[in-house]
Amino acid sequence: MNLSLQNSKGFLYEEIALKIEQQIETGILAPGEKLTSVRKLSQQLDVSMSTAFQAYFSLENKGLIEARPRSGFYVRCQIQHRPVPPKKSITSKVPTEVNIDDLVSRLVGVSENKVEVPFGTARPDSRLLPTHKLNKTLLSVARNSEKEIIEYDFTSGNSFLREQLSFLSFNWGKNLMPEEIVTTTGCMEALNLSLRAVTKPGDTIAIESPTFYGVLQCIESLGLKVVEISTDPDTGICLDELETAITKQDIKACLVISNFNNPLGSCIPDIKKKELVQLLFKHNIPLIEDDVYGDLYFGSKRPITAKAFDEHGMVLLCSSFSKTLAPGYRVGWVAPGKFLNQIKRLKFMTSIASPSLQQMAIAEFIKKGEYTKHLKVLRSTFSRQVLLATQIIIKYFPEGTKVTHPKGGCFLWIELPGNINTLKLYYKAMEFNIEFLPGILFSTQKKFRNFMRISCSLVWENKAEEALKTIGQILLKELK
Repeated sequence: MNLSLQNSKGFLYEEIALKIEQQIETGILAPGEKLTSVRKLSQQLDVSMSTAFQAYFSLENKGLIEARPRSGFYVRCQIQHRPVPPKKSITSKVPTEVNIDDLVSRLVGVSENKVEVPFGTARPDSRLLPTHKLNKTLLSVARNSEKEIIEYDFTSGNSFLREQLSFLSFNWGKNLMPEEIVTTTGCMEALNLSLRAVTKPGDTIAIESPTFYGVLQCIESLGLKVVEISTDPDTGICLDELETAITKQDIKACLVISNFNNPLGSCIPDIKKKELVQLLFKHNIPLIEDDVYGDLYFGSKRPITAKAFDEHGMVLLCSSFSKTLAPGYRVGWVAPGKFLNQIKRLKFMTSIASPSLQQMAIAEFIKKGEYTKHLKVLRSTFSRQVLLATQIIIKYFPEGTKVTHPKGGCFLWIELPGNINTLKLYYKAMEFNIEFLPGILFSTQKKFRNFMRISCSLVWENKAEEALKTIGQILLKELK
């Protein structure tokens, strides 16, 4: 990198940043190119290390460069011509029985051992997780808390973890007290308990469309019906349609993935979250909010939760550490508002308590500041990998392919042109040991047959890029 600054001594960091920005815009610095180290930049321009770092920091805030741990600063991948995103889904507003479990059981997870490129997974690759640091924390807790980890914990959960969750809740826009939180075995138990607390078999709930197949399985197991509400790939659930459905159907609850929906990646804007909470409160309908991807934002600020606008205890906020830190620990939680006692009773009847050791290890990891540091790295990695995947899809998938533009999470929701059936495409890709998830899994109405979900949570390497190219080649053959 050659800035060729004259009389650079005393230059403000903004001027240095501007010169680098111009080199990025003109292509002198290419996407993915490593920048001069802070030390060398300061020597080259005869400025302080602090000034050089401030220049890079300002470019990082603009999204033009990114810091990679133990490696340095790199030019961030930029997409000049993004594909058109899919349009808002169109749904039938009548209650539907859920019958998805058989299909999910056939397609999801049954072939994990032989899949070489698992675009279907929703959890981070273990190589992206701080396994060594977390293991050291776990061992330390095991040595120092022998009595606590061997006995039953409270039904509401380990007090140390709930204290740390209370501390983190400032980032969610809601100052939760430890006694307002119940820990669970992953987010799925939190969702299951929440649905059981506010519904009974035969009831109807409103959900986004598309939505996570695991939510649909949970609903099916409880004997509930759903009304699917149209959902925008950018701004989430359509409130006008939800209000219409409420006036026409006896809806007992609403369940949304508020921040970075799986599979859409949509994030409900703050004002819309407030309107959603107010609309449901007006009709005395509880909101079950899944925020499991909320910490995986790509911008400078974490999106707050709908729970932040809950003044009456009608929002049951659910999440876990499975998508960010430790999938195998199965540590989740729920802040159920006015339904706290029901959740505690159901938790006691279901599992009495969650394992203590994993809860305490994660609590200690948070307290030491390691969780916050890890998230910064993981967010940067996911953001970069989503952009890389999008670039390959633009280049190798058929003309007319539509792709979402997520601002967080790890998913791309892809609409394919023509009469492509992604269930058939799934089996053809599996012949190459490549897995993705067909769109039909994400609706009760057999919709989204020409859609697919790609996860960017694996380690991005040549094998992943070649796998996406292979899917594109299969598609081009199908359309001939």
